Amino acid sequence: MVLNGKTALVTGAAKRVGRCIALALAQAGADVIVHYNRSEEDAHATAATIRSLGRRAELICADLASPDQIEAMFARAAEMFSDSPQPLNVLVNNASVYHQTPLAALTADQWDREMAVNARAPALCIARAIDLLSPGAVIVNITDVSAEDPRAALPAYCASKAALLALTKSAAKALAPNVRVNAIAPGAIMWEDDISDAQKQRVLAQVPMKRTGRPEDIAAAVIFLCRNEYITAQTLRVDGGWCMG
Repeated sequence: MVLNGKTALVTGAAKRVGRCIALALAQAGADVIVHYNRSEEDAHATAATIRSLGRRAELICADLASPDQIEAMFARAAEMFSDSPQPLNVLVNNASVYHQTPLAALTADQWDREMAVNARAPALCIARAIDLLSPGAVIVNITDVSAEDPRAALPAYCASKAALLALTKSAAKALAPNVRVNAIAPGAIMWEDDISDAQKQRVLAQVPMKRTGRPEDIAAAVIFLCRNEYITAQTLRVDGGWCMG
């Protein structure tokens, strides 16, 4: 896909990896719908940067744990680009929540929140996007290496990302040949605020590259999957070789 002149919707695009993905798409020539939930100031800053690149940027606020708000988000997206019958070319399901949920203390609410945002929301976003997606459109789901290499303290998160991995393959089968669906599984890219130095060192000991990646590495992988028109149902690990650790 040639991204120049196309339209992309990126969930969780206000900051961190999502912001980098949104900016990479704009740099490649796409107009971007910037989804956010609570990070309004960051979302406006991301949109301003996109506009400075000469591309159109629109903002939509939605809590992806709410099916009704997902429905409203896509209705709004359709209105924003109503001059085209199939206005959406790229959907990046990036937004997620991440909490430590040790099994001994796991609650139903914790489980449901991780599943609602990390697994159910991408499924509903894909379902709601179908009527807006143009022929040749691309969906990229941001999973995690822990979908296949789970961590003990994160059972709910890991399970939600494993569900997203399965969803990627199911959607790729359902939407072929008109829409391609792939996933990216980041490794150690950006540390969470509550990660200790000792935990960081334990992670990096498993990474042959011996360092973290950058948000730009994930964004570059998104652009690659958009541009290569013969890849679908695949998960691209961007993990510095963690899979061999």
